[in-house]
Amino acid sequence: MDQSDTSQHGFRVGLPNRTDDLSNCFATSYTGIIAFMAVATEGSFAKAGERLGIGRSAVCRNVQKLETQLSTRLFLRTTRTTHLTLEGERFFENCNQGVTRIVEAMNDMLELREGPPSGLVRISSTVGFGRKVVEPLLERFIEAYPEISVELLLNDCPTDFVSDQIDVAFRDGRIEDSSIIAKQLIPMQMALCAAPSYVQAHSLPNSLEELCQHECINFRSFNGRVCEWEFKVDGRVRKYLPTARRTFNDADLVLNAVLQGRGIAQMAGYQVCEHIARNELVMGLRRYAPDDRGHYICYLSRQHLPSRIRVFVDFMTDEIRALNLLCLPDFYTDHPQSDIHA
Repeated sequence: MDQSDTSQHGFRVGLPNRTDDLSNCFATSYTGIIAFMAVATEGSFAKAGERLGIGRSAVCRNVQKLETQLSTRLFLRTTRTTHLTLEGERFFENCNQGVTRIVEAMNDMLELREGPPSGLVRISSTVGFGRKVVEPLLERFIEAYPEISVELLLNDCPTDFVSDQIDVAFRDGRIEDSSIIAKQLIPMQMALCAAPSYVQAHSLPNSLEELCQHECINFRSFNGRVCEWEFKVDGRVRKYLPTARRTFNDADLVLNAVLQGRGIAQMAGYQVCEHIARNELVMGLRRYAPDDRGHYICYLSRQHLPSRIRVFVDFMTDEIRALNLLCLPDFYTDHPQSDIHA
């Protein structure tokens, strides 16, 4: 069996591990290269030590270790002067190219955070909120930041920031993921609504017990389950699963059916606030409206946030809070608009 043979267990044997060689080489030469570059640039070991914040003797040791590793003399040293050898000049030229690339890479990263906002922002949003609220604001954002491009993905499934490469996500309801930053934009009001034509024909329920007497319209969520209606009774959440002849997995279809007078449904305030203001919908059971949900803008970390993401979060926060999306104006007046994080 030669060095390239494979063992009976499927492992290759007798070959050097190039990754380990690279790691070992880099670990032993890194400090030496830094010391070498400083000496070559400053022209003396003492000045190189001052620049690096270490003693002259430490600089000498690091350079000597590098010369031993390379089996090459890099400097000609006298008591008064220090000069590069021909080999040292060649080594400096090659290393300087790498250092330049590293400095450029670091400046590029700093520019992402501190420079003019640019690049792509990948956004995820629940379908209804994305259509109604997020998408109409994107054109104004692009006009304000012409160097930024956006990609909006509508999906009611939970966001996987890493595998989906999402920068910012808009989520509704209650945020239970402690690994993300979740900044509440506005409270999420849930309103039981019907069209005036339905109210005229069937009236509205006066209590939760009367819900079973009405034509209810349900929403089926991304996980296949029909969403329960929630109410707050005597300070506690009470859930109700209506019997319905109409069920949709799209919030806009639920809204359209209600507007057509087909029945009643519990919907998010951002969907219905304009229709209530225009008297196209009527609210019922207001006193039982739940008050523990929110609309959130989410991202992975508050630290080291690229400027393109930071300005997007700030822009959307200000713009969405300025919209009139609350169907109950006095609802949540004392609720803090806080951040939730790990």
